[in-house]
Amino acid sequence: MLELEKLTELVIGAAIEVHRELGPGFLEAVYEEALCMELELLDIGWERQIPVQLSYKGRRLRCKHRMDLVVEGVLIVEIKAVEKVVWVHECQLYSYLKAGGKTVGLLLNFNVPLMKDGVHRRTTTGRSRLY
Repeated sequence: MLELEKLTELVIGAAIEVHRELGPGFLEAVYEEALCMELELLDIGWERQIPVQLSYKGRRLRCKHRMDLVVEGVLIVEIKAVEKVVWVHECQLYSYLKAGGKTVGLLLNFNVPLMKDGVHRRTTTGRSRLY
């Protein structure tokens, strides 16, 4: 398996390639499928629409959230196609990181003129940064 930082860079590069080909304006599902295809071309493993089991006060909730992508079992990727990434999108990613027991996630917003402006890397270790 690739080192996490290198894997993160490769996924960002794949997202840039998808954005270069498609541009902004599509639904999230289009970018998700295209990103999965790009990751396959790079021989990077991924799982799509992974259910997150939630609990409340020690009891399992029947409703489930789904993570868009988990790459190589270690990197959560949340895909958006929104006018602007807002606080609730960041909270969603942090919640998935916590529930999934992962430390690094990418929030990728494809509805931007330049993909580099839509890439947000977040960690549960307090070292968050915007790309």
